[in-house]
Amino acid sequence: MTSPASAETAWLTLEEVARELRARRLSAEEVVRASLHRIDRLEPRLRAFITLTAERAIAEARAVSPSATFAGAPIALKDLFDTAGVRTTAGSRIFADRVPTADAHVVARLRAAGAISVGKASTHEWAFGVTSQNPHFGGTRNPWDLSRIPGGSSGGSAAALAAGLVHGALGSDTGGSIRIPASLCGVVGLKPTFGRVSTRGVIPLSWNLDHVGPMARTVRDVALLYMAIAGHDPHDPGSADVPVDDALAGIEGGARGLRIGAPRGHFLERSDPEVARAVREAFAVLEREGASVEECAFPPSEALLDTQRTILCTDAAAFHRERMAERAGEIGADVLARLRTGAGFSGTDYAAARRRRDEIRHEVAALFARYDVLAMPATAIAAPPAEGADAVAEAARLTVTTSPFNLTGLPAISLPCGFTASGLPIGLQLAAAPWREATVLRAARAYERVTEWSACRPPLAVSA
Repeated sequence: MTSPASAETAWLTLEEVARELRARRLSAEEVVRASLHRIDRLEPRLRAFITLTAERAIAEARAVSPSATFAGAPIALKDLFDTAGVRTTAGSRIFADRVPTADAHVVARLRAAGAISVGKASTHEWAFGVTSQNPHFGGTRNPWDLSRIPGGSSGGSAAALAAGLVHGALGSDTGGSIRIPASLCGVVGLKPTFGRVSTRGVIPLSWNLDHVGPMARTVRDVALLYMAIAGHDPHDPGSADVPVDDALAGIEGGARGLRIGAPRGHFLERSDPEVARAVREAFAVLEREGASVEECAFPPSEALLDTQRTILCTDAAAFHRERMAERAGEIGADVLARLRTGAGFSGTDYAAARRRRDEIRHEVAALFARYDVLAMPATAIAAPPAEGADAVAEAARLTVTTSPFNLTGLPAISLPCGFTASGLPIGLQLAAAPWREATVLRAARAYERVTEWSACRPPLAVSA
């Protein structure tokens, strides 16, 4: 056995730390304690967690099988995922003392694979927002600049990864809630195809748009987590019984021969200049690696965003109708306003939106007769400030490039592709046809392995 895990252990990839654990060059208890030590030092400033489970994590580390896939690697679970015996709040005061009796399906799968949760990561209340500024449990901060938001709603998961507190995480994504914080915090986040990963045991925001997916610091780590959670769940009515391709088998296949479409319109033209420049440079990298990149048309943003908003808000209002009637005073003002917007849509509004969604899906699906991958910014802006009037206005821009892929249900990933002049991460988003997660991951890895963005660390985290 080597000496106790050092601060350097925090920056091992999930793949590396699992390999060290399986080879018994590190013990699970050492690695978990190292994670908890970093959390103890940085958490007061980041507020990445709502609930920590230190004693439970250490006990699980002592009992975990070294031969398991993850062999005791520490992860974070967004606080929407039910965890047996550990409270799951959804960032809500109403659920502050809610303790499930069973794990969510994906949590059970990760536990069976040897991953160890060190805590429940913070989220925007009810996952209904993109800032992770929570009125009940405090606002999560971005490790690259503590005055900025980490994005949301899976902001705690992204902040914990960027700060080296954990090696992997789970998030959920209804309008961008995995990819937005991944982009703003400089990590990797995958939204799989709708129905690919079970949502059973995950507190919903929109039954028709919710996706569960993995987050990590590298594309290969995201692929490892994805393979552990993907697949049909016969007890989840939204789960699809479609074979899962091995996402790791071809992940090093490179970009040569990939046909990449770059949508015109709101994706690049409405992005901040620094974001647009970094994404165009990423296109050039992929072309040098053998891909072809050409501009393509995409459905108008107004139709996409209006349709998404109607479905999301109406679904959310339906799920929360009793809480809105009986406990509205315990819901944050921003979330309550969105819920009331949803309650105001009519049945005909909702039916028309569902029809428009089907038309948009058909139109976008036609693109994949010509392209293997679509590429664009993950977010039109870098992380906005956490406070002030500008923060609210800027936050509204964060879903413009992500929500189309919730509406269409397509697999999409965000990975780092550069920084602004002020040192804030910029994300590249790649999307593919349904069930083509392996293609998305191959393209993302092709870019990642010839760039250095995923190896960059926030000064706050490096000094811890």
